[in-house]
Order: sequence, then C-alpha cells, then structure tokens
Amino acid sequence: MPHTLIPGRDEPSFNSENLYVNDGLLRPDQVGQLRKSSTDLAIEELHHRYNSDGYLFLKQLLPRADVLSARSSYFTHLSPSGVLAPGTAPVDGIFDSCNDPSHFPGIGAGAAGGNGKPGTATAERFVDLALSAHHAEWYKEKFCKHPVLKDFIARMTSWGDSTLGVRRSLLRNNTPGNKAIGVHYDQIFLRHGEPTSVTAWIPMGDIGLTGGGLIYLENGHTLGRGIEADFSQKARDSGLNEEETKNAFNQNMLSTGLLADGPREYSDTFNRRWLVTKYEAGDVVLHNPFAIHASTINFDPNNVIRVGTDLRFVDRRKPWDTRWDKDYEFNDGV
Repeated sequence: MPHTLIPGRDEPSFNSENLYVNDGLLRPDQVGQLRKSSTDLAIEELHHRYNSDGYLFLKQLLPRADVLSARSSYFTHLSPSGVLAPGTAPVDGIFDSCNDPSHFPGIGAGAAGGNGKPGTATAERFVDLALSAHHAEWYKEKFCKHPVLKDFIARMTSWGDSTLGVRRSLLRNNTPGNKAIGVHYDQIFLRHGEPTSVTAWIPMGDIGLTGGGLIYLENGHTLGRGIEADFSQKARDSGLNEEETKNAFNQNMLSTGLLADGPREYSDTFNRRWLVTKYEAGDVVLHNPFAIHASTINFDPNNVIRVGTDLRFVDRRKPWDTRWDKDYEFNDGV
C-alpha cells in the first residue's frame, strides 16, 4: 500500500487525492486536469481539440447501460478465479482483499519482452480467463463493434465508410495495489503502418482519481513525434535494418517497448504535467498515436478493480499495421 504522507514534505497530488505511479507519489506541480469535451460541440471543434491536444476526452459518448453490461459480463467471466469479494455483484468488480494481489496481475502492463504472460503459476487461472475474455461474443462482437463509437470516429476523422475497427484489442484489468502501466505512445507498437490510427480508450466502469485510470502527458503528442524521429535516427545510426527498426522492442528501447517505467521522473525530465480526471462508464478518450500516456496505481478506497479496453481504428485506404489484424495473444511480438 502507499506510504503515509509526511506533513511538510508531501502534499496531495490533485483535488486532495494522493496519486501514485510506479515510481512514487505525483507532486501537485506535476498534475493538471484533463480537458473534458461534450458531444454537443460541433464536430469541427472536436476535431480541432483532438489535433491540438493529441486527445479528446468525451463525456458519455457510449450508453452507460451498455458499458456496465459489458463490465458485468467480464467479471462474471473472471469470477471462477476467486478475484471478487464474496457476496458482491459482478458489475461492481470488488476485489477480495483476502487475496494476494500478485496472484491477480493485469495483462499488458509491461511484462518483460513486450506482452508476455504476467505473474507466476499461482496467477495462471486468472490470467487465462482474462485472456479468453477477448474472444467472448459480448466483447468481441458487441462491445468492440459498438456502432456509436465507430460512427463518431468516422465523422470526426472524415474517414466515413473507410473507417475500420482493428481486430486486435487489449482488454486490461488492474487489481488494487498492482503495478500500473508505464510511459508510452501507441505508434511504438504500430510501426508497420502510417501514424494515422486513432485509439479509443474506454473505461469499463466508473474510475475515481485514485482508481488507476489513464493519465496523459500535457502536449505529449508533440514530444512523442520528436522521440519517434530520434528513435528512427538511432536505429539507422546503429545499423538496424528496416524490420529491426520497426520492432517496438529494439535495442534502443526498454525491453517492454515503454519509454519509461516511472511517470514521476518522466514529468521532471521533460517539465510537463500529467493530466488526470475521474472517469464514468460511458466516457471515451480518443488519442493519436503519439500521445504519451501511462496510468496511476489503483488504490481505490473500496477495492474496485479498474477495467478498460484499447480499441483502434484506421482509414482502410491508407497503409496500416496489419499485424494487428488478429486477436490478442501473449508474446505475439506486437
């Protein structure tokens, strides 16, 4: 659990809440507010915000009931692992505090070698169920293909009928106290195509400020473009061929493909704040492939398990990373 704040040395990170990341407590000067956008705004204004900020935080784009139905199905699917507190409803996703959190690791949080299978043998049943949820009809056919989401992206991007929902997605859970997602941008993992994809990060349930939601680096998309250009130059200078250069796990990067494990130090290095918010079921964040993001550690006071999914959309008329035209698997090199 997080350390006790020391008066005179530590201050709450934001709105009287203590936001912890992999390398410690975020300071107040490292934190800002993620800008909210309403779907009532003109589509031209929303497109402008997406381009200028690198993200678009849309309140209540999806029907709340549809999101909570998917959440309920997800935890019903995972319940045989013993992850849920006895006597609680699956939709609430309450972690059984009698469990060892290390036995219930989140997938896709930076296992060594990219997206390897996390945890030990004690975690196997939980991890296998979390992986198999990607293939469930309620998720793959209904939630990932929600017409409201695809229609909005088609209009905002002007891709229209050329809008394609990419098959590979990442459905993540984060049980209380486990490791958070490290610092990255998505183009690192999508280098076999043009940097034109749109990621939709969807919180599947309400997530409080301390509940492990995504955080975005302020103007991180401008920094991300520069970092990618620098990686490409380093790859050429070190003699990597074209295929090796495209690999997210090449010799110039961390073994996980991440930019850094710790958002606190990263904020200081580049003198940029992390933008945070509370999320509600129905909210969606769209971000471009260079938007730098991470997550906080889930220290929800009620032991609520954080669940979210990454869905990606492309313009089928342009080159895109077709390695993603498959279902998510561990160690698939993406």
